[in-house]
Amino acid sequence: MSIKELEQMVSRGEISRRQFVKGMSAMGLGAMLISPLSASKAFAATPKKGGRFRMGLLGHTTSSTLDPATNFNIMEQVVGRQWGSNLIEISADGKLIPELAMSWEGSEKASKWVIKLREGVEFHNGKTMDAQDVIYSIQHHRSENSKSVIKSLFAPITEIKADGKNTIIIKLESGNADFPWLLSDLHALIMPNGADANSGIGTGGYMITEYKPGIRTLGKRFPNYFKEDAAFFDEVECLNISDKNARVNTLRSGDLDYVCQVNTKLAKLLAKDPDIEVLNYGGLIHSCFSMLTDVAPYDNNNLRLALKHAIDREQLVKMILNGYGTVANDHPFPSSHPYYSNEIPQRKYDPEKAKFYLKKSGLTNLNIELFTADNAFSGAVDASLLFQQSAAKAGITITPKKMPNDGYWKNVWRKKPWFCSYWTTRSSADWILSLVYGEDSTRNETNWKHPAFNKLLKEARVETDETRRKVMYKDLQLMIRDEGGAVIPMFASFVEGLSSKVGYKKLRPDWEVDGARPHERMWFK
Repeated sequence: MSIKELEQMVSRGEISRRQFVKGMSAMGLGAMLISPLSASKAFAATPKKGGRFRMGLLGHTTSSTLDPATNFNIMEQVVGRQWGSNLIEISADGKLIPELAMSWEGSEKASKWVIKLREGVEFHNGKTMDAQDVIYSIQHHRSENSKSVIKSLFAPITEIKADGKNTIIIKLESGNADFPWLLSDLHALIMPNGADANSGIGTGGYMITEYKPGIRTLGKRFPNYFKEDAAFFDEVECLNISDKNARVNTLRSGDLDYVCQVNTKLAKLLAKDPDIEVLNYGGLIHSCFSMLTDVAPYDNNNLRLALKHAIDREQLVKMILNGYGTVANDHPFPSSHPYYSNEIPQRKYDPEKAKFYLKKSGLTNLNIELFTADNAFSGAVDASLLFQQSAAKAGITITPKKMPNDGYWKNVWRKKPWFCSYWTTRSSADWILSLVYGEDSTRNETNWKHPAFNKLLKEARVETDETRRKVMYKDLQLMIRDEGGAVIPMFASFVEGLSSKVGYKKLRPDWEVDGARPHERMWFK
């Protein structure tokens, strides 16, 4: 291990200053060789308060709102997590931990959940949080006219009621062993009872003081925040910067402290800058070329299989991710996921098989449009061009149609018959499968309706025997791989840029921008 690696571990809080000295000694260098920079990094593991934290993010548009039910893109999600809190939080170790809930307990085969709330938590408007606030916030996603992106996740709730001021009881139509994970969803923020969902009033570490949709937001630290060891900055500023080059250049100039989705080509260059750290973690983002399975010609599964064999996955990982990722197998589970099945053969680039399935679909050649944009996923436009090249060898003509970044998710996603998108695999298998592939989900982006899949999905949800559950999830992965509506060629790491002036301990691996909570977990050294 090098001195630089030891210094980076200290700056992230992974080892103490004493462990740093021991590491130096083990290399025969001794404590006397610790430089002032090394010493400052060592002490940086202790958070300090103060300063304005400036982030360059993307996805905000002029139609963005503070309503947590419709937060879709990363800037909307980060802003939401500034003003709002969840009942349950996912830690940097990927485990469920209390946030506004102190405890949760399931019974009746996981169809009944009793949740005890933290007492004395204050909203930004001075109100003390109680059970009625939680009920109101959950019902916000369940109402008949709700446009919530997690409406389907909460649809199985048959009853939600208060048991005193600080306890709620939730009953489900059938058991769900993973239900507590859903309460950590970044849309499920808790608001005051009766509050306007666009008010931005919550229990989070920052009060929104300025909100300009599509441009900029500013938050000021909430002095009565219930977490003592979090939210260290005085202010947090988020700027919407869609252009990947502009984000990186603004970080290098010192006008930003953190940027999301660094293009992997730029990451190599950025890593040489001593004032910047390139963050490379997670590996859960799966890029998608998604088809509407109820629209011709994509309603033909043989055609979908032809496209799945016509893409060179290895080339995309090499050329688009520059090594910051791995190949995918047309389903959303990376090899690091606890329910990933290594019994499913990895699909490879095979133009002859693509021709076979194309002919089986009733066609001998095909000319189709693929709608793409720079913010559909990092490198989406270039990936679409590479797909065009590899598919041509199978007699498939793909015409990439580059669309404007602004409005892509509103005007293209799920509107065009074939489009680029990306998802982050959730820690809970049921969560990601129900959200993206469940027949009743408002985010089933391919409109895929598969009776056998949905039947097995419900059975796996209530199964508590891990051996049987793993078999079920293997079969679900196989159905998506062989019959689903998306070509999923690669998993990408989260690649982001951070000023060396910023300290942190451990990044949350299951969601980009440190779980959309850098304002809470980071600090200036």
